[in-house]
Amino acid sequence: MIGAIIGDVIGSVFEWHNIKTTEFKLFSRETRFTDDTVMTIAVADALLSKVNFKNGIEYESESSIIYASKFKQYGHRYPNAGYGNMFNKWLYSEDAKPYNSYGNGSAMRVSPIGFAANTLEEAFKESKISAQITHNHKEGIKGAQAVASAIFLANKGESKDTIKKFIEEKFNYNLSRKLDDIRPTYSFDPSCQGSVPEAIIAFLESDDFEDAIRKAISLGGDSDTIACISGGIAQAYYKKIPSEILREALCKLDDEMKMIIDKFNKRYNVQY
Repeated sequence: MIGAIIGDVIGSVFEWHNIKTTEFKLFSRETRFTDDTVMTIAVADALLSKVNFKNGIEYESESSIIYASKFKQYGHRYPNAGYGNMFNKWLYSEDAKPYNSYGNGSAMRVSPIGFAANTLEEAFKESKISAQITHNHKEGIKGAQAVASAIFLANKGESKDTIKKFIEEKFNYNLSRKLDDIRPTYSFDPSCQGSVPEAIIAFLESDDFEDAIRKAISLGGDSDTIACISGGIAQAYYKKIPSEILREALCKLDDEMKMIIDKFNKRYNVQY
């Protein structure tokens, strides 16, 4: 999941100041983690709180409680991370219920599930559970499932062609478009259906981890989230993040975040 976090951190300064090129400085004093990172850590911590994946209504109910608890715990701990209005209301609601969102918040936080799942079916089911705590619209669930599935397949060594074919057939996303055709007219779209396919395409056209991040951000739009999604898949696929990029990104996180990342990587044998 560190690849997703790196994408968020690097993309943070470009969300409201889009840059339509791959040539830019990766880190600056203004670079920071946002809600994408906070909720990714929350999902990872939720997974660490479980013994293993199971099936059944009882398990889904227990998992939902854990996810909701972690979302609130981390949301309250980092109140100024840049949450959307609806999610912010949910964070401070006494009777927090899903709000039928199809925003990409469900997809931006899901990367740990792709790394932790033992099977594609587990990735599919668990990502739905994590999404529908807040994003229970079919597109919100679909976006999370698509990202978790792509990460799972990439982490298991599947080819880009296999990943592309599976996502297109399962989720009906058009991944045959080219970044050079998307970029000129692409603008801010925080919906799953308007950002998840683009993030996956950025990964598919990339040559390595850094290239995936640069290409994702070069699209413009919701830059930190697009790079977060693309970065998670790229980490799973390439399994190699340049040490200087990793070091700079980790410097932007606090000790508790780094502890969760370390525990998660050790439990699930995550490579990068």
